[in-house]
Amino acid sequence: MSSEIIGLTDWLKTPPGEYLLAWERARFDEAVADIFGYHALQLGLQEMDTLRSNRIPHQWLALDSIQSTTVSVSDGILNLSSEQPQSSRRVALLAHSVALPFPANSLDLVVLPHTLELSHDPHATLREVERVLVPEGRVVISGLNPASLWGLRQQRAHLSQRLGFGELFLPESGEFIGHWRLRDWLRLLSFEVESAHFGCYRPAFHNARWLGRFAWMDSAGARWWPILGAVYFLVATKRVRGMRLLGPAWKDRAARVPAPAVVANRHPARSTSTSSLTDTRNS
Repeated sequence: MSSEIIGLTDWLKTPPGEYLLAWERARFDEAVADIFGYHALQLGLQEMDTLRSNRIPHQWLALDSIQSTTVSVSDGILNLSSEQPQSSRRVALLAHSVALPFPANSLDLVVLPHTLELSHDPHATLREVERVLVPEGRVVISGLNPASLWGLRQQRAHLSQRLGFGELFLPESGEFIGHWRLRDWLRLLSFEVESAHFGCYRPAFHNARWLGRFAWMDSAGARWWPILGAVYFLVATKRVRGMRLLGPAWKDRAARVPAPAVVANRHPARSTSTSSLTDTRNS
């Protein structure tokens, strides 16, 4: 999470970082707008408010570090303030990504903006998310795609640094998780991927002018090489086998009207048989 993001804050202020944030903000706004419930959590990346278009009443931003954050206590309440942009969400709690302070089956939505790739144990983080999500709860994940122009440049830069020259294009810290690898992890944890998107197809340029010249690659890439975008975006639902969804208790049901029962009266027949037997004996 944020404590492991070396240089990410500064990188997001660069032209490629702003380009990536703009694309991700649009995807998050679209994905979480129609997700309902009572409790939502954004885990990491204070620079972006991923829940701003969501209408869930209780929303939190969780970080695992208070680095560059001012902590104050007033009336027994912990207040966290930061030098982050005013549009970003305020920190609500400090928590480790593999040990969230929520009971099992308590959250309706968890958002992971680049959280897994910057975690010490991404698979454990995903297991913890599965634990706190309610059945049919959703997790929204974004991550950098190693199989992209940006990922290839980063790999080449790592090789060049071993030889003593070159500089990295992306933040140094973090292990980029491939799209198909992440889908396998989700499948093992009984998540069902609802949608997957790729974006940011422009070449790895630091200069905003050159990035603008290749804006046409966003539409061309989405059509001709869709899985090679610099960033991927997944929405998955937690499935529970054998679970049966019940309708609302307040829903009126049609009242059952008792039907009249038909009962055969056998007493006249018995009287007739008795009379006949008596007449026979008398005769």
